[in-house]
Parts: sequence; C-alpha cells; structure tokens
Amino acid sequence: MKISVTSSEMVGPNAETPSGCMWLTNLDLVMPTNYHTRTVYFYRYDVCAAANFFLPKVLKAALSRALVEFYPMAGRLATENGRITINCNGEGVLFVEAECDGEIDDMGDFAPRPELHLTPAVDYSLGISTFPLSMMQVTRFKCGGVCLGIAHQHHAADGLSALHFINTWSDLSRGLDKIAVPPCLDRTVLRARVPPHPMFPHIEYHRPTPTTTTASASPQPEIKYSFFKLTADHLKTLKSKVNDDSSSTTNYSTYEVLAGHVWRCVTTARNLPENQQTKLYVSTDGRSRLRPPPPPGYFGNVIFSAAAVATGGEIGSNGVGFAAGKIRGAIARMDEEYLRSAIDYLEMKSDVIGSIALNENTYKCPNLGIISWIRLPIYGADFGWGEPVYMGPARPSSEGKCHLLPNNTAGDDGSLLVAISLLKEHMLLFEKLLYQI
Repeated sequence: MKISVTSSEMVGPNAETPSGCMWLTNLDLVMPTNYHTRTVYFYRYDVCAAANFFLPKVLKAALSRALVEFYPMAGRLATENGRITINCNGEGVLFVEAECDGEIDDMGDFAPRPELHLTPAVDYSLGISTFPLSMMQVTRFKCGGVCLGIAHQHHAADGLSALHFINTWSDLSRGLDKIAVPPCLDRTVLRARVPPHPMFPHIEYHRPTPTTTTASASPQPEIKYSFFKLTADHLKTLKSKVNDDSSSTTNYSTYEVLAGHVWRCVTTARNLPENQQTKLYVSTDGRSRLRPPPPPGYFGNVIFSAAAVATGGEIGSNGVGFAAGKIRGAIARMDEEYLRSAIDYLEMKSDVIGSIALNENTYKCPNLGIISWIRLPIYGADFGWGEPVYMGPARPSSEGKCHLLPNNTAGDDGSLLVAISLLKEHMLLFEKLLYQI
C-alpha cells in the first residue's frame, strides 16, 4: 500500500486566546522532548453519511473551536530562564489530508506498519520551537474508510489529557454545543514544595539496570513488534490459577496478574542469568492518588512510574504470583506522600532532568515497561460517523515496551491485546510462554 499526502495546513483557534509562556511541571519535563506519542483511529465507511463522511471542513471547524479552550496545544515549545515552557502563540496544530491506495481490511489486525506513514513526520533537528505540539492526519482508503492519525508532544499532555482534547474535538464535530469538561490549565498545583523534600530514593528515576549477558551481540539487533490476543477465558484461567496458588489474603487483580505474567514470560524468554537484576516500570496515573487530587479536567502530565525490581532467578523460579506481588507492592507505594516526594526529587534533579527522562533505552533488556490503556477512553472519539473500530499505537514501540489494550475489534468479549517489542530472538519463546496458562 502507498500513502500520498494531498494537503497540509495549520489550524489555529477561531477566537482570541491568552498569550505568554505556560510553566511546565517536573512531570511534564521528565518526558522526552523530541518525542510525539503517535496513535491511530480506524473508522469504517458509513454509507448513510456518504456525502460528508469525515468532511475536512467539519473537522477543521470543530478543531478550531476546541483549540480556543485547549489553546496551549496551538503553541510551541520554548526555553525561558533555562527551563522548557509552552509559548502560547497560537501558531496552530498541523492538519494533513492523505489518500491510501489500499483498503482498511488490508490492515489486518491493525498492528503498526512502519512503511505506512499514517501520522505526520516531524523534523526535530530544527529546534524545539519549530514543530507543532499536536498533529492530525486524515487518510482515506479506497473502501471509503478513514484512518485518523494523531501525534501529541509529551511535554504538553499525557495520555488522558490528550484523549480529553481529542474527545472534545470529536464532541464538537458531532454537534455538541458545550465542552463537557473544560480543561484546567493551571499546572502550578503540581509544583514542587519549597524547599523540595524528597523522602524516598525513587529508583524509578535511576539509570536503567544494565545487562550482563543475553542481549544480542549485534550492534543493531533486530527488533520484532507483535500483537497477542488474550481471551476472557485466558484471563479468567490465569487469574484463578495465580490466586489459588497465592498466600496473599487479597486476590490479585486482572491487571496485576497479567502484568506479572508478561514480566515473567519476558524474563524467561530473555534467558536472564539468575543474578541479573530486572526492573519493571509501570505507568501510574496520579490523579486519584494525590491529596487533594488535581482539579477535574487537569491538562498536563500526571503520570508517575512505579518500579518493581527482582532478579532473573527470583522471577523464573517463582510463579506468576511472585511477580504480581512485586507489582502490587510497587503500585501500593504510590500514595500522596510518595508522589509529592517524587515531584520534589525531580526538582532536585532539575538541571539534569532531561538525562533521566524515560526514553527508548529505559525498557531495553533486561528491563521492561508496561503501559495500560485498558481503562482509558480510547474509543470515545465519535466525530459524528460512529466510534472507531480500532485505536492503538501508530508505530512499533522500542524494545522492552509493552502496551495493554482493550480489544474493540472483537466487541465487548472481555479480551485484551498485548502489544510488545522484543529482540527477534526472544519473541518466539515469549509467545509460547504467554499462552502457557
């Protein structure tokens, strides 16, 4: 399949918006700078709306309205007194139209295909003030279906905030007059204490655990990205087995069990030495954990990393319950005291915060990162022509990074998708182990 761009333009707010620089929190700045989170939404053609199906005029008008409230997204990154900020200059977001000579069914299970550019490209070499913080691409297929590709710069918003923006845009496109939840743009509620007072070591921000062996000796080892479906029966069996074998007085959740199972399968597939330390990073939303919580509609990054650490021998010689227990313990630490301490810890590292940002090297062998989108409203973007049939990552992730996704293509059957990148030499055994439940 081939994709051809037919038009490209900047879309700005349709009314005057505040100007000036928006201060960014430590949680914003610990995200990588030259990085956009890329996602894709696929929509099947609606014959009842043939005349205006994903009409650019409608989409751009709604986008322009949404940007009045979410005006920082129309700005650009800048540096003020040595700290990255958002310059709310209203330059706009990029809106691209494209055509594909294939059909949506040719996408199969919608796993990312690097040769298909379904989101706009970014040239980071020109400096942080040159690229849009948000970019959209509407690609039409021969069958009439559409892919909406989205790219959001991570300093500007975490996943939930980005979805807040996209779903608001879709609401306005669908004809709603009012924004359901206006964004709260005051990020100072997540400012560090004065003076900063970190109370924990915060291993989640330490350098990734180095590998001793097992990683490919090749200077550029081949990475494989794969999707795996776990049915409701798979998950039920796994959860029952782990909880029946566990000595814990409280049953493990589906998430704890699945994350523990993935960690154990990855560790075994990598054949880590018994004394090799492996660190699991688990993205944790602080909105429900901070006291008081950020205001409703808080727009920015509120994602913290919980870190569980064990050796290859501990993970391999114990059942999934051991890994699940490690994960539960790491997440349980993430209370108000710990999260405020994390913000203060990053404040103490503010001069080198870019060097400890989570990036593609963080999750490489022997480590792992698990990011769950299971509870995010990723299927809420109905622009007036129905919900997407699929939403997920637009590009293969870096080695050791795993996403847990709801499986909307199967309807509400309770199945989940495990999307993961590993060294090719490890993927085959990982797949075998994943289904040995």
